[in-house]
Amino acid sequence: MKTKLPFLLCILIFVSQLSAQSVSKKEVRLSGNAYVTAHGAGAKIGRHGLEKWTDPKSEVKTYVYFSRPQTVRVTLNGTLDEGKSRIKVGIEHQGVHQKNQNIQLNAGEFSVELKPFRIVEPGYVTITLQGISKTGGDFGVIGSLTIENDDDRMVYVDDFADYWGRRGPSVHLSYTMPEDTIEWFYNEIMVPQHNDVIGSYYMANGFGEGYFGIQCNSENERRVLFSVWSPFETEDPKLIPDSMKIVMLKKGKDVYTGEFGNEGSGGQSFLRYPWKIANTYRFLTRVAPDNKGNTVYTSWFFAPEENQWRLIASFLRPKTDTYYKRAHSFLENFIPGQGYLTRMVYFGNQWFRAKSGEWIPGKKASFTYDATAKAGARIDYQGGYDPQSNRFFLKNCGFFHDSTEFQSRFHKTAGNQPPEIDFDGLP
Repeated sequence: MKTKLPFLLCILIFVSQLSAQSVSKKEVRLSGNAYVTAHGAGAKIGRHGLEKWTDPKSEVKTYVYFSRPQTVRVTLNGTLDEGKSRIKVGIEHQGVHQKNQNIQLNAGEFSVELKPFRIVEPGYVTITLQGISKTGGDFGVIGSLTIENDDDRMVYVDDFADYWGRRGPSVHLSYTMPEDTIEWFYNEIMVPQHNDVIGSYYMANGFGEGYFGIQCNSENERRVLFSVWSPFETEDPKLIPDSMKIVMLKKGKDVYTGEFGNEGSGGQSFLRYPWKIANTYRFLTRVAPDNKGNTVYTSWFFAPEENQWRLIASFLRPKTDTYYKRAHSFLENFIPGQGYLTRMVYFGNQWFRAKSGEWIPGKKASFTYDATAKAGARIDYQGGYDPQSNRFFLKNCGFFHDSTEFQSRFHKTAGNQPPEIDFDGLP
């Protein structure tokens, strides 16, 4: 004789089975999700994950986003060539540090499960590895973290290139241009305190064929960069035929000019200049045809420290007949190892100058982002309008999660007075 199970018990069994089926194991590669955030010489993130890990002072952090409260189980996967090592694992969520877990690694392949931890609200979680002691040459190679949960909206660099995932998302502002024929575009940049992060390009004057802005290249070097793409599409500038090469017509004092590749190819110029945080810098770009089937692109930079316009360069782009199109700005990180640091920039006082000589204020901008964000590999991107300063802003990297929606539109108050520029006196 069959015994019928109580209805409530059947429901509980069904729910338990459903829950068990939905739990999955996700492999979070350190090669695309981890950073050496302290004592970088003592550890490296490479294609195998955390490698050459010799210094106990080195800190390695992996970032994963969880979409809701849950209990998470993590397993550390890797190899140790020889001896034994002890390491500690720290977990931080929403500014709260959980107690470090100390684990021992033995020679050979290993998979060590950590104690489960609780996520109390959506957000990025930081998992920190640090060495304690070792008998061999290093603490081991950590290839991945296996994360067991039922979160189908977990965010990490998975089916995406490690290089671009670690760089983080690039973010853009596209300015609404007047219907007039526009020959000049004027813009201003201010990088706020603590946002001059190495590896940042704060691009002010973008156009259909290139860009112009400032970079933070190292602790000792900053640049004003102006580049124009060749009409010949290639990643290698050596392949560009002479008839399609960007021609440098003139350049300013102390400006370097040359070629660039890997993101399209063309002509590049830059001025090494020690721009400062919280100062406002001015950018002016002219785009105009030469009536011979080519277009000339010229950019000037105004620094308050010098109180004068400086010519960066003037380039001729062959087989091109255009005025200023696709006015935009962007913010990007170009050093993968710096993708864990947040950076922000303000753009203000945009003005367009028509071929007729009329100044027209810029008032509207829309927000977009790159393939890294579109793929869902990172969600630390933001753009908007700051009413207090009447400026647009962009922000990216650093693993915040209050993202801005794609194609968000912003509107600022129009400027009353166009910039005072002595065009005849420009260098």
